[in-house]
Amino acid sequence: MAEHLTVGRVAELTGVSVRTLHHYDEIGLLAPSTRTTAGHRAYSAADVQRLREVLAYRRLGFGLREIADLVDDPATDAVAHLCRLRGLLSDQRDRAAAMVAAIDRELDARARGIRTTPEEQLRMFGAQLYDAIGSAYPATRRTEPRIAARIWDALGDARTVLNVGAGTGSYEPPDRDVTAVEPSAVMRAQRPPGAAPCVAAAAQRLPFPDRSFDAAMAVSTVHHWPDPIAGLREMRRVARRVVVFTYDADDTGWRQRFWLTRDYLPEFAELLVGWPALADLADAIGGRAEPVLVPWDCVDGFFEAYWRRPEAYLDEHVRRAVSVWTRVGPRAEQRAVDTLREDLTSGRWAERNRDVVALDTAELGLRLLVA
Repeated sequence: MAEHLTVGRVAELTGVSVRTLHHYDEIGLLAPSTRTTAGHRAYSAADVQRLREVLAYRRLGFGLREIADLVDDPATDAVAHLCRLRGLLSDQRDRAAAMVAAIDRELDARARGIRTTPEEQLRMFGAQLYDAIGSAYPATRRTEPRIAARIWDALGDARTVLNVGAGTGSYEPPDRDVTAVEPSAVMRAQRPPGAAPCVAAAAQRLPFPDRSFDAAMAVSTVHHWPDPIAGLREMRRVARRVVVFTYDADDTGWRQRFWLTRDYLPEFAELLVGWPALADLADAIGGRAEPVLVPWDCVDGFFEAYWRRPEAYLDEHVRRAVSVWTRVGPRAEQRAVDTLREDLTSGRWAERNRDVVALDTAELGLRLLVA
């Protein structure tokens, strides 16, 4: 017992209440290894290491469910956690420093009687969308093997693959020589140990010579690019084969078929205004479009993934890892969630979507572009 710390001592050292530590034990997030002779919780060195990781992720804004997935990941050891935490904290520090500098500039301008423009005032909040939602990705965004099989098959015999807008590395083929490109520091910091080397760059300005790779791939990322057509042309420039997983914004039919956009979130249609036609996206790489059906038990938590599991959309952790909810704004999100919750409780959702629960896959506008 001399090598263990009592729950009171752990609370004293961390500044976390004993009640919080008891809660972590009750939910299985951190169960101490043993008890004292008086029956109090006692923490081993391994318990303390896990608690350190839990508290670090917690103070970075992760939810408890996300943290459990992170600290229970068998592929991530203590060193990998420290490296990831260092990257996330460094990025948080850099963004805070940039905002402080922007505020200082405005204070200086105001002291000299100069009024900043609305554009200048907003610029300090101009972080990329992934920097706002990226911390939620590890909990719900994973490689869906059935979709991965389609993507990897489309890569053909390519040995060298460029993954553009790579995020945390989902869908990167394990049996090929992959190079990743990701502009968001938050996402880069969350790439797992052993992931492909990652370059900080944007799709529309890929830092590689012509035909540097056998293939280039992009998965669920094109809709975040400032200039999708330019980015796709860049992919075509640097690779002889291009594979892109995206969605068809042309067809209003699937938006009507998907109950979430039809009945609860009509604002989704506004996000597609100005989005290039599917034919234009395909033309940018000189390729064709193939439909991708979404399995009912899809493990990658993108927007359409829970079409047969409506309760999932009530979970904030699920929503935070999907850019749609951030883009429609908090008012539309809260209204959609409240109405969905009411309809699930009353049985109205089940009545209105009785045909949905009998399906194993759904056509919801997702497409694979192949050139």
